[in-house]
Amino acid sequence: MTLKKKDLHRFTVLLKEEKARILNQLEKTKKADLTLKTEDLPDEVDLASSELNQSMSLRIRDRERELVLRIEEALVKIENGTYGLCEMCEEPIEVKRLEAQPIAEMCIRCKEQEEIQRKIYA
Repeated sequence: MTLKKKDLHRFTVLLKEEKARILNQLEKTKKADLTLKTEDLPDEVDLASSELNQSMSLRIRDRERELVLRIEEALVKIENGTYGLCEMCEEPIEVKRLEAQPIAEMCIRCKEQEEIQRKIYA
C-alpha cells in the first residue's frame, strides 16, 4: 500500500515543522556562551561540572544536527516518490510506524532484524 497524497502532504508539513523547531533550538543554543572561564568557577568540582554540562550540550547538538539530516533525507524521498518504502525489503512501511517515527527508513520487521544483528556483533 503506497501513501496517499494527503498522507504525504501531512508528513511533509510535520517534517518541515520539526526541522524548523530543531534549527531554531540549535540557533538558541549556539548563541549561548559555551566557553569555560576558569576564573568564574571557584573550585575544581564546579569546573568539572561545567565541563560535563558543556560536553552533554555538544552531544545533544550533534544528535539534533543528525536528526535534521535525516529529516532532509525524508523530504527528498517524499519528492522522489520513495518515502515510506523500506530501504531493506522495499516493502511499504506502515502509516502507523511513520506517524510514530516520520524519519523511519525501515519497516518494523527489517528494523528488528537489524537490531538483532547489531546486538550479535556488538
